[in-house]
Amino acid sequence: MESTPVNWESLDSLVINFAKSEHLIEDSSAPSSPSSSSASSSSNSSSSYHSRLLIRQIRRSIESGDVDSAIYLLREHAPVVLDDHRILFRLQKQKFIELLRRGTEKDRDSAIQCLRVALAPCALDAYPEAYEEFKHILLALIFDKEDKCSPVADEWSERRRLDLAGFLLSVLRVHLQAYDPIFLMTLRYLISIHKVFCLRQGISSPISDLTERLLFEDRDPPAIPQDSLYEAPPFDEVDIQALAHAVELTRQGAVDSLRYAKGDLFQAFQNELSRMRLDFSVLDELVREYCVYRGIAACTTISSSDYANSSYKDSISRLSDGESSINNASFDGFHEVNTIDASTQENGSEVHCSSEVITNHEDCSINDLGSMHSSSRRLRRSRCDASRELKRKRWRGRVETLELTSCVTVSYNCNQTVMPPSAHVTIEHKCGEEKVFRNSSCFQNANDNQKYEILLDLKELATKGMVVEVVEEVNAVDPEFFTQNPTLLFQLKQVEFIQLANRGNIHLALKVACSHLGPLAARNKDLVKPLKETLLILLKPDEEVLMKKFPLVALANNVQVAVGRRFGIEEPQLMKIMRATLHTHNEWFKLQMCKDRFEDFMRIDELKEINFHLIVDTTAVDVHANNSCQGSSQNTASSSNKLVEVNSSPSQGSLNENLCDENAILKVMEFLALPRADAIHLLLQYNGNAETVIQQIFT
Repeated sequence: MESTPVNWESLDSLVINFAKSEHLIEDSSAPSSPSSSSASSSSNSSSSYHSRLLIRQIRRSIESGDVDSAIYLLREHAPVVLDDHRILFRLQKQKFIELLRRGTEKDRDSAIQCLRVALAPCALDAYPEAYEEFKHILLALIFDKEDKCSPVADEWSERRRLDLAGFLLSVLRVHLQAYDPIFLMTLRYLISIHKVFCLRQGISSPISDLTERLLFEDRDPPAIPQDSLYEAPPFDEVDIQALAHAVELTRQGAVDSLRYAKGDLFQAFQNELSRMRLDFSVLDELVREYCVYRGIAACTTISSSDYANSSYKDSISRLSDGESSINNASFDGFHEVNTIDASTQENGSEVHCSSEVITNHEDCSINDLGSMHSSSRRLRRSRCDASRELKRKRWRGRVETLELTSCVTVSYNCNQTVMPPSAHVTIEHKCGEEKVFRNSSCFQNANDNQKYEILLDLKELATKGMVVEVVEEVNAVDPEFFTQNPTLLFQLKQVEFIQLANRGNIHLALKVACSHLGPLAARNKDLVKPLKETLLILLKPDEEVLMKKFPLVALANNVQVAVGRRFGIEEPQLMKIMRATLHTHNEWFKLQMCKDRFEDFMRIDELKEINFHLIVDTTAVDVHANNSCQGSSQNTASSSNKLVEVNSSPSQGSLNENLCDENAILKVMEFLALPRADAIHLLLQYNGNAETVIQQIFT
């Protein structure tokens, strides 16, 4: 499918922030003597992480029927939430049902005691309908949970657990300000727009197999505004419509959301995005694959038992003298690649992740690993001389431990749940680690680990502008590579030409043009125009301007993707998701004929912020070539054609934001409950007159 250029460095920043916030990677980059501002930021991050752990544990407790534990956690960490008797009543009602569900005589007695001590008093002042609901729930004492036709079949339904848990999370998230990192918000938003766009345009999504697994269709119930907020002043219709169409709400749903957020449009937007449920096992898989591919995280993984072992941490710190790293200048200080000088045994292969010899007895898909290693040794030697600032992170995985520091006794003199002091609620939520990572290519054998190291070395060289070395190393690994990728060779030689011209070495620059650029352009007519533009550089060399036009970061990414495919290592699936969703985001707002109000807030503008382009861009070619690979291969070919047809629609090209008055658009959207694009099309049919449109529809 057609794709939008992505600023991968901005995505790196978002992903690193997410991985650190969720403690998925070992963050060893904290300064030894942090400033007050950095200490405050670290404290806030830790507090937010603990709050997210808390609400996830409360969710799991309620969904498993353990309401006592959920109430205890609320009393310990968010007692204000239980001051709302509407919430407390719903929790006590669910506890009553769960006690009956157990089916023993003792639990039945506990349920009746719960009715007398907790549920009945709470029903008197929770909300007007609460006492009627209390009397209705008494029927559960008579009608069995297996009776699907009983008046209380809905109360027995386990769906009530999910709804209550989701509702409580919506409340707690706002109360504790425990919002997910911006990366998750952005991902939810882009995928939801992608789905809506594909549905409205009648096209199949090339990433549907990923998005369906990653983002669930159902959402958590919204938090209900307090009674005092129902008399909130009217909100701007622009805000109501923006929120309603950004997150697929009814107009009344958008109004209620704004009421709960006290009129704050962006907080309401965050609240609604947070209701969209993600599968964290799939998410962590995508993030880990991306981090390894981009050199953010090492291939090796810290097991939960090792991580908890203090001696393991000590042994890591003692290895610092044997570390080697790559200072990747293109990431603006975000990360640096690091490998520990340690050996690991895997599939009968010995891997020394340093400048030592890497031995392996398996065959390489391209060439014998001996020749691959001979080139990588030179890369590692040059790498060790560079300055180092940060190190490649170690992937820890999702192991969540919630510490409870006080004794808990939840009792109504009938049913006790006791936790000892300093109890630990340990949530081994490892995201199905065996299932999640078994398909990640870098974890199959030592060959793949070595390939990743070589890819990252090549990427670093390209980022530093060492294009001659890149060509040499690639040729050493695979002499046939540039025969099959002439456009990439043209790009590398373009940069070499520019560097020589900037240094005033015109003779060598022309020699490069005659030896490489000219013959390549002669074999590919598409390269003739770029060749002419490249030669114009001789008139007035300007390194700063030229490096913007021929960015080394983009070139390094192209080298990594192309050589990686040659090694049989596909680009991460998260890259495919971002390309596709950013493309549909652009197309969706072309249809809406307006700017996305939340684009800056979600940092989508940064992801699209490409201030440069290579004269010859191989990214599109790479994307099309990748469409035939596993994952989304079955849907891609047809959907690519359809998307091209949608993008080339003449109606899109001819429309612009000035054709219709904004107030007229909002009026039609409000009265007819129509999407913005439909409202605009109707107004165009009736000369932009909103009253005429409404009259025609109703008559």
